[in-house]
Amino acid sequence: MGETRNLPSELGTIRIADEVVSIISGLAATEIDGVASMSGGIAGGIAEALGRKNLSKGVKVEVGEEEAAVDLFMIVRYGSRIPDVAWQVQENVKKAVENMTGLKVVKVNVHVQGVNFPQQQAEENEKK
Repeated sequence: MGETRNLPSELGTIRIADEVVSIISGLAATEIDGVASMSGGIAGGIAEALGRKNLSKGVKVEVGEEEAAVDLFMIVRYGSRIPDVAWQVQENVKKAVENMTGLKVVKVNVHVQGVNFPQQQAEENEKK
């Protein structure tokens, strides 16, 4: 399941997989109003939108012994103020990862890959 990190404990070691940090980050990002979805990357010039089914997609983490850096690739809703959404995502991800894992988050880089327009959202909801 990927890399794991050992955290010191009086009773033994605590192992946290990188995938866990990715999932926590993805969940924290999608909690913010204005985030339409995480993005799995650019395929043929079009951002591949991902729903909540695979929350580690669109998230890249680098985890050290005590610190973590997170890169998030996302699609925002049309009409949202992108700098505000990005700042809220950074704050929420940092808080969630630090509270749940005990790791210090040194960076949360937000990569806006696209904009979701209202008609796209309606079409996606019809497909579900």
